[in-house]
Amino acid sequence: MGLKRSDRRGFLKSGAVLAGGLALGAVRPASGQTPESVAFIKGSEELIAYGQRSRFETAVRISHGRTPSPDAFGLVKHVATPLQESVGVITPSALHYVGTTRGSYIPDIDPQEHRLMIHGMVDRPLTFTMEDLKRLPSVTRLHFIECAANRPSPTAKTIQESHGMTSCAEWTGVLLSVLLKEVGVKGGASWIVAEGAEEVKGASSIPMAKAMHDCLVCYGMNGEAVRPQQGYPLRLLVPGFEGIFNVKWLRRIKVVDEYYMTYNDYGHLRQEPENAALGYLIGPKSVITFPCAGQQLPGRGFYEISGLAWSGGGAIRRVEVSTDGGRRWTDAEIRGTAYRMAHTRFSLNWNWDGTETALLSRCTDEQGKIQPSRAQVAEFFNVPLDPSYRVPGRDNTIQTWRVASDGSVHNAYA
Repeated sequence: MGLKRSDRRGFLKSGAVLAGGLALGAVRPASGQTPESVAFIKGSEELIAYGQRSRFETAVRISHGRTPSPDAFGLVKHVATPLQESVGVITPSALHYVGTTRGSYIPDIDPQEHRLMIHGMVDRPLTFTMEDLKRLPSVTRLHFIECAANRPSPTAKTIQESHGMTSCAEWTGVLLSVLLKEVGVKGGASWIVAEGAEEVKGASSIPMAKAMHDCLVCYGMNGEAVRPQQGYPLRLLVPGFEGIFNVKWLRRIKVVDEYYMTYNDYGHLRQEPENAALGYLIGPKSVITFPCAGQQLPGRGFYEISGLAWSGGGAIRRVEVSTDGGRRWTDAEIRGTAYRMAHTRFSLNWNWDGTETALLSRCTDEQGKIQPSRAQVAEFFNVPLDPSYRVPGRDNTIQTWRVASDGSVHNAYA
């Protein structure tokens, strides 16, 4: 016991925390908790049956964009996850963002009655029950999903408003390639069209090469059944592609020999080659989740800067952070394992001197692609840089947070 205390004392004397100095008053002397100051939660059937979080944890999702959710008709629209409250890399199922792109009600599907039909250019058209799918070899993988609406914005007051349309979960299901091999894809087939069970029948066209590579037909999310808002009982996961391709309430896949312009594509894809090329894969992207806009630092001293990085091009290999507005960059520490097409947590120790500054992060993925600034994107497209300029395709530009001298943190869109 004495050895443990000695080691602890030595760490505090030599560690970066005290070397940089904690903010004055940020840490109070230990006073302990008396039995009289501690409340107790009584057991209940609800608590035992499914569990609940502490009443002191208040993180919630919010409507994203200008449309309330639910709207006047009770329809669920885009709902953003509270990234500012996130720890680690997995988004709890109850806080996972929701992108309802077709304005429909959430289907209430009995899994015993649900079917997945695969047909078109195949040797053996087949219809799978949920039981059929769960009998096949399963895989479990960590992947992010991100909506095209997720981007830096001059009007965003918090990170949840600008970047809350991305989440990362552990997904379980069957590789789509297993099902396609079971039905036998005919020669010349180059695309699939995946359809969900919404009231407005939308669908997504996906290249056959991607379908056979790493797409998942998922029935599990974070160790339990996929939530209704995420496509219960079955959804398609297309790692690294824009969120709209990840068809929820999956019921039908048609194998075809050409690209089909579907309901989903209007407003998402363009005919111009430079825009079309940006319509599928999510580029390398990162954002600092602490400190971020809407938060308040108690005073100067030591802080751990923390954030998330992800890329549709594979695993994150490097994250850099600037604490002086982009003049100098320092390699951040990647926390845990950087999985392909998954959120990756990064951190950097920082001693704030109390003066106004700006915080930025940028990441590099395994393909060597580097997250750009808005200025670099504007130069590439040969357009003037101003707040009204909207980046084409999926906007993965660097987000800047301004730290004021009073410790308040603000969006520094530029």
